[in-house]
Amino acid sequence: MDPTPTGPPLPSDCETESRSVWSWWPSWRPTSMSLLKATDSKILSCIQNELWARFVTLPTQDQIWTLTLTNKAAKKTAEQASKTPLVMVHGFGGGVGLWIRNLDSLSRSRTVYAFDLLGFGRSSRPRFPSNADKAEQQFVNSIENWRQSVGVEKMVLLGHSLGGYLATSYAIQYPSRVSHLILVDPWGFPEKPHIQNQEVQGQSTEALKRPSPPRWVKAIISVVSLFNPLAVIRAAGPWGPGLVNRFRPDFRRKFEDLFDDDTMTQYIYHCNAQTPSGEVGFRAMAESLGWAKRPMLQRVHLLPSTMPLTMLYGAQSWVDSSSGEKVVQVRGPSYTKVLLINNASHHVYADQPEKFNQVVEDICDSVN
Repeated sequence: MDPTPTGPPLPSDCETESRSVWSWWPSWRPTSMSLLKATDSKILSCIQNELWARFVTLPTQDQIWTLTLTNKAAKKTAEQASKTPLVMVHGFGGGVGLWIRNLDSLSRSRTVYAFDLLGFGRSSRPRFPSNADKAEQQFVNSIENWRQSVGVEKMVLLGHSLGGYLATSYAIQYPSRVSHLILVDPWGFPEKPHIQNQEVQGQSTEALKRPSPPRWVKAIISVVSLFNPLAVIRAAGPWGPGLVNRFRPDFRRKFEDLFDDDTMTQYIYHCNAQTPSGEVGFRAMAESLGWAKRPMLQRVHLLPSTMPLTMLYGAQSWVDSSSGEKVVQVRGPSYTKVLLINNASHHVYADQPEKFNQVVEDICDSVN
């Protein structure tokens, strides 16, 4: 039986809400770690290669849900063992199950690791500080502790969205452990634009300003800002799963060749209907959902000039790929490549899995 993730008490959805008042929420929400485990297991049953799924215990006693994949045909061969493993870090609100269209393909010639970030999915859900620097460092420390516990010496490190932001922070702090950094639609790179009272491309900012939202809209925004980003899923109680189906029907479409039911939206729901933890850490690091308090463009120059970096963007994603071009300028002669994958949104790996897998495999082969 899988051990139960442990950790200190968790913060509530709203820092001002009373635990006693809301103590009945968990039983009202149709979710549990057991239901998440069942959905996770159903997704992972699609994997054809050799899979080892387990909890990795960190020195902090937190547990990280971890997948290790190797090719059955080339299992334990000297060639596969000698190749630098690929480590995959998911984005905000996700988990290892979202890589289901990629894991078999990418583990054909080398070992692939994927894990649920601390505070997400089936991993432990400890407290995160409200300070942006400290929250980011807690994530990065957990990745390094995970690496040490698993025994990975060097890796090709791939991060999607929030995972890309954290992978970059990790690579800055532990450059000797990263052979190639792959960022997929990374969150948190650009600085939040601030409109100033000056001319912009020949037009005054007054002409560019949109009408101010009504007072009632501002009031709602003020109230919502008190809560964690996905609090609405938990607040919806028994209507939560339907809410995910309604607002994210694309997740069902992306995986409809594997599942003809709501498996993937149920997975998203169960990943995020648990008591928030990593979500609290994200909120601490985010100025708003689209912007980081500590934009990575301000620090990307700290990556070693010798570290190759590839940035993949979905051509139809909400993430602006111009950040990638700015990274190229910042890094100068260092190897930095920006690729756009057509007909792909933010979830590039699911929208165009064949193209995504081939690009990543080529990058891995360039390492060894």
